[in-house]
Order: sequence, then structure tokens, then C-alpha cells
Amino acid sequence: MQMILYLMLLAANGEFRKISRSFICRLRLLHHLFTLAMMTMYNHFFLHFVFLFLFLFLSLSQISGSNLHKTKVLTSDFLPGAASSNNTPALTEYFEVTKPIELPKTKPCSEHILHHDFGFTYGRPPVLANYTPPSHCPSHTFSKIVLEWKATCKGRQFDRIFGVWLGGVEILRSCTAEPRPTGIVWTVQKDVTRYHSLFSSPHTLAVFLGNVVDQTYTGVYHVDVTILFYPSNGYAPRSKVGALAFGGGVPADLVLPISRNLPLNDGLWFRIENSTDEGLKEFMVPQNAYRAVLEVYVSFHESDEFWYTNPPDEYIVANNLTNSAEGGGSFREVVVTLDGKVVGAVWPFTVIYTGGVNPLLWRPITGIGSFDLPSYDIEVTPFLGTLLDGGIHSVGFSVTNALNVWFIDANLHLWLDGKSSTTEGELVEHVDKPLSVSLVSDFEGLNGSFLTSAKRSIFSSGWIISSYGNITTSFVQDFVYNNSMVLEKNGDKQTVNQVILFNDSVRANLPSPFVDDRYSKFSIYIYEEDEPGQEDDTTFSVTNVTLGFDKNKYRSSAFGVSKSALKNVQDGQATMVIRGNLVVRGHGETQQDYSYTSDGYCYSREVGSSNYTILYDKVTHSCNKRSHYHDHGRNSIKRLFIM
Repeated sequence: MQMILYLMLLAANGEFRKISRSFICRLRLLHHLFTLAMMTMYNHFFLHFVFLFLFLFLSLSQISGSNLHKTKVLTSDFLPGAASSNNTPALTEYFEVTKPIELPKTKPCSEHILHHDFGFTYGRPPVLANYTPPSHCPSHTFSKIVLEWKATCKGRQFDRIFGVWLGGVEILRSCTAEPRPTGIVWTVQKDVTRYHSLFSSPHTLAVFLGNVVDQTYTGVYHVDVTILFYPSNGYAPRSKVGALAFGGGVPADLVLPISRNLPLNDGLWFRIENSTDEGLKEFMVPQNAYRAVLEVYVSFHESDEFWYTNPPDEYIVANNLTNSAEGGGSFREVVVTLDGKVVGAVWPFTVIYTGGVNPLLWRPITGIGSFDLPSYDIEVTPFLGTLLDGGIHSVGFSVTNALNVWFIDANLHLWLDGKSSTTEGELVEHVDKPLSVSLVSDFEGLNGSFLTSAKRSIFSSGWIISSYGNITTSFVQDFVYNNSMVLEKNGDKQTVNQVILFNDSVRANLPSPFVDDRYSKFSIYIYEEDEPGQEDDTTFSVTNVTLGFDKNKYRSSAFGVSKSALKNVQDGQATMVIRGNLVVRGHGETQQDYSYTSDGYCYSREVGSSNYTILYDKVTHSCNKRSHYHDHGRNSIKRLFIM
């Protein structure tokens, strides 16, 4: 049944894929059904607490896939608890759960840079604004700089990927929230202190948000961009000792854009549309650099928005699905080269955008990373000696097994020797072990199982001589990947379990050795099943999702030892009754546990929602477990609305 629905929607220039959760969630589902049955004995009104509309597909003639996540072709007009016609309903506030930015106690001064209404902006140039350093601030030395994006929208609209660039340097990659008729608002605050040097001189701010507005998709995004500058309080923003570049928390002296140049009718990112595409940017490095870090931004869309659920090509071919389904298998790798040599890789976190999988899951709690997509650092200091010749060099990006389309660009962070006009260095060792991928397939017709595993290791070492001495830096990346996929009931049922493990390690032989180790685990478990609905021409779909990551960091330098640990997990459950391209009934719930600890500082948040309603919200600010608790509903928070 899923395959029939899938092909039908593809014929409408779209596709519809749903993903879900673990066996545990299925056991919980039975409990939720029982709980719901008991509740409805006392609350008959709950049965009428349903969704009205998730509407229609967006044809390819209206918008390219760079802005339309074709794996979902539905938007929601559901208004649970709507205000009466005599009252103006408040805007619904969407949010992504993350720890607050640690701010100094000084009072910030703000610089409002941009206000714009993003209506029909697809295929048009980015919106530009002139940035000049804030002259009205009482201090011009800042210890913290925060970018604030605030937007409102009303009507019906798909989620849109967007980027913010300052002087060609990307400082935010994000996704819009999907609105409702009564209106929504969301705010993104991002610590952009690492781009400190950019804010000290005039630049052009560019924002690309490709949107389509017509009689069906009416949502206009009203956007304000503001920069908050926190004056210094005994903090030195510039390096006085070479070791500060290794562990002192001092931003780079120069950030070079590794992105496309304006003018464009698109974002400044490179578009990678298949496995042979390469984004390439030439640049020159000042000859007194002594450290270099490449920061890479990555997002995936259209046929590869859910790359981790794609079956292998052999399955696609055997079932004659070449023109109607995505393949390429479930493994993707972003490969980064410097003058043709592989210097690092990105195995990305599986960000689910605000309309992805099932839109009912992300209201008002959005998917992890959806409002502030992660960037990935690659230490290229070992190669720096090859870049100090005053010549032109190039950075390249490609994606293994890529389907259309990936957006990738980068920023090159450089620390400069203020006591010398030149530095020199040499690459001592470079080991790029070939990517190892294995696939075990067992399928017959549309049913089957696929086990994909991969691993890779990259190592580099090199020295730089500057006024701070001879510093040898080494960098290693180790990756392990496993994906298990099962298709049953002729494609009606899909289960995916994926885990990515990797560590990045930087070493520098300073008088006090510098060590920076980062260990990460990205995981997603998805399960979905469709069956014929109780009503004619309907499909009943159950969707569950578990998405999360664990990150552990250890750093040792002349400035001491620091450790941090972050665990962030979301569980989501949703049901839908679908007729054609219309969701006629549905219910979605999401629970999230976020926990961060670092050197005596702790922050945790447990929050749950049902449709647009927050059911509970517990925040702990410190390690002694003091918390603020807000209970917005019953303790039975994981009810699934089954029709």
C-alpha cells in the first residue's frame, strides 16, 4: 500500500516517505491506545480534537527541490484550541531545544541589520544589507557576539532552507518553521564570536531564503536580523601568545569564505547534485599564518533529504523503480580536499527539517539541529606549510553516492603571527586510508533486508615555524558507520537503524602540550507502517522517530583541562489518516531530553508536546538539580490519537 501511495504521489511531482521508531515504541503504542480508550470515557470532546488539513503538493514548475522537501507533500492547517472569532489568537512560538548561550554580565548593545519580508524570493538574488561595525557601542572590544534571527509567518507554507553570510562567510544555516493560519513566531540565537574578526570591518550581509507565495502557499516570512555585542570584561579578543590559538578560546585573526561569489540567484553554497559533482573554490593564505581550521556547512535536500532511508540501487533496478524512487543506498560521506588531497571528511548528523517525515511531530518543538544546522571543523594546520607560498590554492567538496541535491560551503579560520611577516612549514605525514564500505542484501520483490557498514581513517601531521617556535600539529579522524534497513509488506513497512561513531583528535607540541579530543555518536531509529484505513480510499499511517546524538569533549592546554558531555534525544509519535494527498485526521507528539555538563556547569531540559500544546517542561540550570518545572497537562503524555 505504501508503494502504491508512493508512486501515486511521485506522479504528482512529489513523494511521501514516513519514518518511525523502535520496537519499544510499538509496545508503548499499545499502552497509549489503552490509555486513550480510558480517557475518552471521561472526555468525549477529545475525539473531536483532530487535524483539518495538511494540504497538497508543490509542483516542480513552481519551485525547485532546493526549497521543497519532496519527501513530504503536506502542510497543516489544524487549529487545536483555537480562539473564538472575537479574539485575536496569539502567535504560536516554535523553538529548538538547546542550552542557553553563556553570556558575560555586561550589557550588550545591538545592531539591527536587516528587516525583510520574504515573499516570492525563489530564483532571485539573496537579500543584501550593508554591515558596518557599531559606532554607538560604548566599547569596541567584545567578549561575546550573538546573531539573532527572529521571524513570523501566517498562512500555509513549506519549510525553506536558508543561509546567512557576512562577507561571503556563512554564519548561520537554518530552516524556517511551517506556519499555521493563526501565525507563528520563532527566534534563533547563535554564538558567532568565532567570527569576531569579520565584525570589526564593513561587509555585505547576504540572506538567501527561497520562498514561493501563490494562492495556495500564502506564508510570507517576516524576518529581522540583529547582532548583539557584549563588551569585554577583562577578556582579550586577540592572540598575545601563540598558544592562545591552541586552547585559549581566541577567535581567528582572519576568516576566508570558501563559498560562491555574488551575484547569484541562489545561496552562496555549492550545489552537489550527484556523486561526480565537485564544488571548488580558490583562495590565498597570508604568509604569516600559523594555524588553520576549515569549518564546513552541510545540508541535504530533495532526493537525498532522507538519504539514510534510501535502498541500494540493485533493489531499485530489480523492482523497476529507477524513475520513481530514490536509490544510492543509505551511506553518504562529504569528502573535503585541499589541492586535490583528502584532508578530512564529514559524516553528517541526520537533521530532520521542520516539515520532514511528518510535520505534526515538529510543532512547536522542532527537530534537533533544524533551526541551527551544525557545522563541522577540520584541522588543516598540518597542510599549512604547503599554503604559505603566496600562490593560489583550492578547496574541493564532493559527496559519495550523492543524489540531487546537497548544499555545501566552508569558512577557513586562520590565526596570524603578529610578530612576523612570514612563517614556514612542511607536511610531514598524510595517511588517507581508502573508504571501506560493505553491503549485505537479501531481498525478494519489494521485501528484504540490507545491512550497510563503512569505516574510514584520515591522519595528517606537519610543522610550522613562527615567532612562537616550532609547532608540530597532528590531526586524526576515525569513522564507523552501520545502517540496518528492513522492508516488509511489499514496502508498506520500513525499519531503519543507523549509528555513526567518530572521533576527531588534534595534538600540538607546545611547551604545555595541546590536546583536543572529540567523540561523537549520531543515531536514528525509524519505523513506519501503513495499512488500509477504515474508510474508503484512505490509508492509516503510524510514524515513530527516535533521533539523537552524544558528544564528549576533552581539552588540555596551557590554560588547563576542560571536559564536557552532551546528550540530546528526541522521541516522536504520530498517526495520520490519508486520503489522496490530504491528511484528514492526525495527531503528533514529541518528547525531548537534553543534558549538558561541563566543568561544574550543568544544564538539562525535559520537554514534551502534543500537537501545538506543551505538556510538560522541566529545566535544570545547575548540577545540584535545582529545576523549574512546568506541567502543562496530564502525566500520560504519550497518547497516540488513533482513529
